[in-house]
Amino acid sequence: MSFTLHPRLLQDCIPVGRFDLCRLLMMNDSLYPWFVLVPEKAGISEIYQLNQTERGLLIEESCYLAENLAALYQADKMNVAAIGNMVPQLHIHHIVRYRTDKAWPGPVWGKFDAVLLTEQQISQHLARIKDRLSALLRPVD
Repeated sequence: MSFTLHPRLLQDCIPVGRFDLCRLLMMNDSLYPWFVLVPEKAGISEIYQLNQTERGLLIEESCYLAENLAALYQADKMNVAAIGNMVPQLHIHHIVRYRTDKAWPGPVWGKFDAVLLTEQQISQHLARIKDRLSALLRPVD
């Protein structure tokens, strides 16, 4: 079985690049800087289903992403979560939160409809994040 990205992630996200284990996506929602890591492993829905090496790599990639997002976007808090109730494919949300954002201090899920990014906003976010993560991020084939 080969890896394919879940259709809902394809619909809701913009491809950014890939790390050694995970594909990096940007959620198409201008309310929050919101990125998603998806381990490129077929048939995986839970972190414990990854082998020990992959788990370690997932944590390293997640921490690298969260640390850089926090610095780049000057986050008050980073929300990092693997929920998977709507999309069973393992994916980890990395959401930059501010005390002034619309959903603070609650979670972002189910609070407000997404406000789609403009083409200009997409270009700006992609340029910033690709530059910031250039040491480890590769293009998506």
